[in-house]
Amino acid sequence: MARSSSGFVAGLTAAALAVVGFLTYQASASAPDSLAPPKTASPSTAASHSPEEKKDRTAVPEKSGTGERVVYSVSDDRVWLVAEGGKAQRTFKVTPSTVNPPAGRYLVTSRSASITGSDGVPIEHVVRFANVDGVTIGFSAAVDGSMPAADPAKKTGGIREKRADGDAMWEFATIGKKIVVVQ
Repeated sequence: MARSSSGFVAGLTAAALAVVGFLTYQASASAPDSLAPPKTASPSTAASHSPEEKKDRTAVPEKSGTGERVVYSVSDDRVWLVAEGGKAQRTFKVTPSTVNPPAGRYLVTSRSASITGSDGVPIEHVVRFANVDGVTIGFSAAVDGSMPAADPAKKTGGIREKRADGDAMWEFATIGKKIVVVQ
């Protein structure tokens, strides 16, 4: 009897660990890349969240200017496509390049519908806006949909987006469009 009850306890322990692991994974997942209003927490749970968890990822960063623009936060690896009225039409996460543009205001200087990236990956919807130490900086989407971290041993300027986000950037960020980089 002791043998079967220890097996039962071990099974319950394994199940409990699986549930805790799943809940931990859900709690640590990043914010969704949409503009759907955030779910409001009940007063009893709101006090247990850190200020970082309360941060509204859809809110356009303060001091990013006015008017229609693309805002890129280097520290958050996030982009906002901002309409004339100051509201974000879309926001999404990106995979940064190894060379970051300094904070400031830029303009879209060139675009390419389809080329091969400096890492050898076929990319599309390239929107270029800066040059840092001889490295051209711009947004792009890999044709295969991949968004791997840039090789730290190489100087690259490609800020990678998901393909759907690249489509939206391509439509929004035409030549001369304002790009604002914030830290």
